[in-house]
Amino acid sequence: MRQSSKATLSALMMAPWVAAWARAGQPGGSMPAGQEQRPNILFVLCDDMGWGDLGCYGQHYIHTPNIDRLASQGMQFMQAYAGSPVSAPSRASLMTGQHSGHCAVRGNKEYWDYQHTVKYGDNVDFARVGQHPLDSAHVVIPEIMKAAGYRTAQFGKWAGGYEGSVSTPDRRGIDEFFGYICQFQAHLYYPNFLNDYRRDRGDKEVRREAYPENYAHPMYGPEYTQRSVYSADTIHRRALEWLDRQTPDKPFYGLLTYTLPHAELVQPEDSILNEYKRQFAEDKTFRGQEASRYNPVQHVHAEFAGMITRLDAYVGEIMQKLEEKGLADNTILIFSSDNGPHEEGGADPTFFNRDGVLKGLKRSCHEGGIRIPFIVRWPGHVQAGVRSNHQIAFWDIMPTFAELAGVENYVERYRNPRLGEADYFDGISFLPALLGQ
Repeated sequence: MRQSSKATLSALMMAPWVAAWARAGQPGGSMPAGQEQRPNILFVLCDDMGWGDLGCYGQHYIHTPNIDRLASQGMQFMQAYAGSPVSAPSRASLMTGQHSGHCAVRGNKEYWDYQHTVKYGDNVDFARVGQHPLDSAHVVIPEIMKAAGYRTAQFGKWAGGYEGSVSTPDRRGIDEFFGYICQFQAHLYYPNFLNDYRRDRGDKEVRREAYPENYAHPMYGPEYTQRSVYSADTIHRRALEWLDRQTPDKPFYGLLTYTLPHAELVQPEDSILNEYKRQFAEDKTFRGQEASRYNPVQHVHAEFAGMITRLDAYVGEIMQKLEEKGLADNTILIFSSDNGPHEEGGADPTFFNRDGVLKGLKRSCHEGGIRIPFIVRWPGHVQAGVRSNHQIAFWDIMPTFAELAGVENYVERYRNPRLGEADYFDGISFLPALLGQ
């Protein structure tokens, strides 16, 4: 197990190649002269949404008017691929610009055990949680963006290192984080706690924000529904608050790693869910799986469809906020998923014909497990209403973002001399495809 070390971190931050980032990008200051119009980048990455879960990709049962509108206003990629058919390595590929054969994270390896626990009310939880760390010797996207003078934030699921490890948001170039450090914890939509960090508040590291109104009730069983803090809504509100604080004088990079529509299948009893309960009058049930933190579900199809429509509402509010702030025209807004559709927590992808003609689900390297929705809107630059067959994958995102941020020769600039040619960068920028070139 890799242990956290402040000494190791200090040595890393003093390394010449890291110092060069800071000198080149003027972190914490205004944009370099002549680059005042560099675009903001806002990337909405949902969890386990299949290629066919959206109306613009052929879904007939689930309502996604805002994401469909986003597709009509931008470019819709028909052959976009995740970094892996499962969450942590896929997200690692996105963050590092490496395919999974080169990336340090190659699976959903967990860092918790039943010997180290803490109690939230009567609920026993883990004292340390998270996944295997991203390699601290290899640059990640938020470090590049911060060094280039961008404000950086992530809201949702981290999955790039366990609590206290060498790779947590506070140590990887992120100014503000709110959500789940651990993707296993993210199975619980009414959690005992979430993880919180704000550099401008003076925070030194990521901390836990506990919710007594939740942990006053059990994590599993009939009383679970009495919990009141729904993480997806809470994370989204925090993301909107961050977005509301952004100004045109300095560009921002935000990665919104929303947990919807991954299991467990649960959400507030509101108009979104009730509409689907009427639509799917004859529905399936799920008996629950306590070890995975999946509570029983009485309306499987309604819950799943409602979670996607709830996510769609979030996207609509993001689009509205960008318009209100006058930021829409200079913001690249991207929507995608981390891998193919899941069948966990009772979900039934076959019912929704969720991947159309594609074979395979999450954890499968068939097309259905790795082909993902990918939509990009950038008014005045990306032609609206275009469907592109250009093939892209998650490791192409780093070079694309580096080019958008005006970072030249990003490989030479960010390759760690200690690793030399073994510090792999596998991606190719797809900015020319976005610009119709």
